[in-house]
Parts: sequence; structure tokens; C-alpha cells
Amino acid sequence: MKNVDKIAFILLIIGGINWLLVGLFEFDLVATIFGGSTTLLAKIVYVLVGISALYSIKLFGPILNNNSTNNIH
Repeated sequence: MKNVDKIAFILLIIGGINWLLVGLFEFDLVATIFGGSTTLLAKIVYVLVGISALYSIKLFGPILNNNSTNNIH
């Protein structure tokens, strides 16, 4: 796995956990850590998570191809 893939994966996990906390408890962990959702640091994290999601779209092809060839019927 390339380093960019690893970083994107970590940021996606952070984003996913943050959304879980927002959905369940209305608690924004990123905003709490970086001083509010409107701070520059929090916005940078939000943007990096979004870019990571867009970057990770490329993984759908290999995942779908791998699953379709490994199905056991």
C-alpha cells in the first residue's frame, strides 16, 4: 500500500469516527480538538478528509473486481 493510500485511509477513518460522533451525540471531535468548526485548522482537517474520500474512489474498481472473482457459489 502506498503512503498516500495509507494517509487517505487514516483520514477516512478519522472522518468516519467524527461523523459517527456527530450523528449519535452531536459531538464534533475535530472541532473540539482544533478549537471550533470555523477555525482554520479544523477546516483544513475537514478538507483533507474530503480530498481523501475523493482520492479513495479509485479503490472501488479493484475492490469490485476482486470481489467478483472471489465469489464462492
